[in-house]
Amino acid sequence: TVRSCLRQATWTPYRREAGIATVLDAHRAWIVERAPQVNYSARILHQELRSQRGFAGSYETVKLAVRPLRAEASLAGLTQRRFETGPGEQAQIDWGQVTVSFGGQRSKVHIFVMTLGYSRRGYAEGFTSERIPDLLAAHERAFAYFGGRCEFLLYDRMRTVVLGTTTDEHGERKAKFNATFAAFADHWGFTPRLCRPYRAQTKGKVESGVKYVKRNFVPGRSFADLDDFNRQLALWQVEIADLRIHGTTHQRPIDRFADEVAALVPTAGQASFLQAMVRSRVVADDWLVSIDGNRYSVPFGLIGQSVEVVRAGGHWLIRHRGRLVAEHPVLAGRAQLSVCPEHGPGAAARNVRQRFSAATAGARHRGDQEAHEVEVRDLAIYDTLLQHGSLNLEFREIA
Repeated sequence: TVRSCLRQATWTPYRREAGIATVLDAHRAWIVERAPQVNYSARILHQELRSQRGFAGSYETVKLAVRPLRAEASLAGLTQRRFETGPGEQAQIDWGQVTVSFGGQRSKVHIFVMTLGYSRRGYAEGFTSERIPDLLAAHERAFAYFGGRCEFLLYDRMRTVVLGTTTDEHGERKAKFNATFAAFADHWGFTPRLCRPYRAQTKGKVESGVKYVKRNFVPGRSFADLDDFNRQLALWQVEIADLRIHGTTHQRPIDRFADEVAALVPTAGQASFLQAMVRSRVVADDWLVSIDGNRYSVPFGLIGQSVEVVRAGGHWLIRHRGRLVAEHPVLAGRAQLSVCPEHGPGAAARNVRQRFSAATAGARHRGDQEAHEVEVRDLAIYDTLLQHGSLNLEFREIA
């Protein structure tokens, strides 16, 4: 065979003679369709051929058949065309997670990243979770940071954005957006778009932004707490990220942003969605209401009644029938508790003690003899009355 090849003027590779049947011919179309679904695993294909399709051939036969299919798929992956967008057209959003030290204690930080498609300028902020209040708050702060928003925002299929798919009246399947997120998009006027399933490359610009934060900002730094983390992150974005020469555009993001900012839709004059959103809550038996995984107290006399909650800056304002009944700072994280002592039943007992003591002391100070006619009771009686629900206490006026 070697001598025969050496005698040839030009080399020609071996080709199977046409028309010769193989044991895989009956399964060829199935293999072409199934191979991408199992990541071109010849082992899995061989197992399924034997168990489901009565194939009696060897694993080596299947491996040789899959090899050109895998090579073709790899080549297609290397020749993907980069998708570029114009100024103000698209921004991409994603989360990343890092573990850092806060005062010597290891803590996980969820980093929100929004990357503008044209300029590659990014906004990043750390959170304790990826819940929808965090997602929406990060959006609004990113809009304020850039001075506007893009026409389209691209996401992967995170649960805070999309809940699955639904079928419309024409029988076509479409994304079913999270109701709160859909209202948020309507409020700000942008169009959300979703990546193709299992295609992370679709949002490669923000994927690169997340990696850049992890690899350039986090290593070698120490942080006191989450606030310190975000202070350092904000400074890093201005002094490092905005001024680097981007590997794809070969320009500084801050320079390309000068061409993009005029194309963004201004957001400065629009009210915050989070602050405008009114939430209804029913006061539980422990005179607490649950807001975003944390609990806040209200006057205990409102147990079982509905209250309205609205956010104003860093505080929750709780109203009942239009009257402000409680105000609490917004708690970070989950399972936290904020209780004002004046909201509980014990506050009524303290008021009773204060009124009784003040009246008695005033009478004694004036030397009024009638004060001696007042029956002096143990103050524990009032706690007992409160425990039995007898709040309508009557007092004799002490002159």
